Order: sequence, then structure tokens, then C-alpha cells
Amino acid sequence: MNRFVLFFPLLVLGSSLGAESTGKDLFAENCVLCHGTVGRGDGPKAGELGTPPPDLTKIAERRDGVWPMLEIMSIIDGYSRNTLPREDMPVFENFLDNDMVEFDTGNGVEVLVPSKLVEIVNYLEELQDPAPERYVP
Repeated sequence: MNRFVLFFPLLVLGSSLGAESTGKDLFAENCVLCHGTVGRGDGPKAGELGTPPPDLTKIAERRDGVWPMLEIMSIIDGYSRNTLPREDMPVFENFLDNDMVEFDTGNGVEVLVPSKLVEIVNYLEELQDPAPERYVP
């Protein structure tokens, strides 16, 4: 019984720490080879690509300080693949096969979206330099 009492807080702490770092972990597992460890487009495979990977730390800056969450989600999940010239950008199906969470699309309507997709896009928002000034869903 005493072992369980000592182990339980570590289990809870470990679970919460894992949940907090999921976006960063997803980025490390899926994006670093092309976009680099901090998202500047300088990963070890970047030079092999037909289209250079963009600096992901400047997404909001390139959009006049606006963080476009839905646009970024659409690029990652592949829905905008028909309109963007990114032959080398893979579709991350593993982000789409998991728990769903509610997401407000900006018009007050909440829809279910994959939690991993939201987590990685939230992590990309954290990487923005400078930080976004305005937000659109």
C-alpha cells in the first residue's frame, strides 16, 4: 500500500508533464527534419527538398501580426494541399487519428477536431517571434 501512495503522485505528475509537452513532442517527431529544432526551416533534410521549408517562427509576422490558426491547421492536416504548392510537405494523418476536442471556428460554432492537430498548432504559436498581435481562428 505504501508503494502505491508514493507512486501515485509520480504517475499523476508524469501524466500532466506529458500532456503539457505533447505539441513540442509532435513537432520533434514530425517536423524537425525539415523545419529544424526551433522551426526556422534549417533542418537536416531542408536542402534536399524541392521547396525550401518556411521559417515557422515568422508565420504571424508574414501575416502582419495575425496568427491564422485555421489556415495552419489546414496546411498540416492536408486539406489545403490542392491550393498550396508544397509537394514536399507531407500530410500528417497520425495527427488526425486520436481524441477529438471542441474547437471554436470563430463564428461561435464549436466543432470536433483532433486534439493532436490543435496541440501542434498551439506549439507553433508559441514559437512565433515576434508574438502574434491579433488572432483569427
